[in-house]
Amino acid sequence: MISEISTYVQSLIASMELSFNWTNMVEIFVIFLILWFFYKKFIKNTQSEKFVKGAFFLIFLWIFSEILIRFDLRILGVFLKAIVTVVSLSLIVIFQPELRRFLGFLGQVDFINKLFDNSNKKNDDKRIDVIKEIIESVKYFSKSHTGALIVFQSDLSNTYYDVGTVLNADVSTELLLTIFHPNTPLHDGAVVINGDKIISAGVLLPLTEDPKLSWKYGTRHRAAIGMTEVSDAACLVVSEETGDVSISLDGTLKKYDDLVTLKADLESILGVKTTDEKTKRTVFNINNFIKKK
Repeated sequence: MISEISTYVQSLIASMELSFNWTNMVEIFVIFLILWFFYKKFIKNTQSEKFVKGAFFLIFLWIFSEILIRFDLRILGVFLKAIVTVVSLSLIVIFQPELRRFLGFLGQVDFINKLFDNSNKKNDDKRIDVIKEIIESVKYFSKSHTGALIVFQSDLSNTYYDVGTVLNADVSTELLLTIFHPNTPLHDGAVVINGDKIISAGVLLPLTEDPKLSWKYGTRHRAAIGMTEVSDAACLVVSEETGDVSISLDGTLKKYDDLVTLKADLESILGVKTTDEKTKRTVFNINNFIKKK
């Protein structure tokens, strides 16, 4: 059996008339680098990663089904191939949000610069101050069950900030508390932050169309997820009902039970890099402001 499989594989390779030389090896290496780059840039540590592993498993099943058919196990081989075909067609539906984000990324004017530029030209100390103001605001929002939706947008060419009220003001705890106070006209919309500026408030965001999203998530959470599905923004949400704090990124939602982890993730999202061990420790006192389930 093993010898027959080996003979079949050798004949299959021979039928392809492949003749490898140094040029072919370089081409294969370049293709590997391109695939690895796109994996690191768009797939790793996202929901798509497990689907990519599933796609490789489908490729293995397809090859295995061809081998079964070759050795006259046609019923089992055709059955496996039919399963692979059906599942492969369904990948278009499964990967719809990822494909939409990827095509939206390609449609941006400066997507080539974004593809290769990972440097942060902003002043880190200024960004750390921004995070401090946001964390102080979140502490109050969570404790008082005040609903809030904050969008961190680096590229204003692909956002909805012009729909709201333009502010172009420095980020501050006092301003954020004022905007999201229940009695203010702008509290129902989102705040768009670019760098150290609040660009606009009262912004209406697109809602996610994911039918699998739990019913417990309200309009703010759906808007946060929807915004990150169509752009490279990150959205911070504070629930009005429970006081829970979450961040949406790349169409996913992560809930936080402590401000230390929240601060660390905000530093990562906003590109803050600290080298002093003292600055790596949170300067905020955690007193269970965020309710745990």
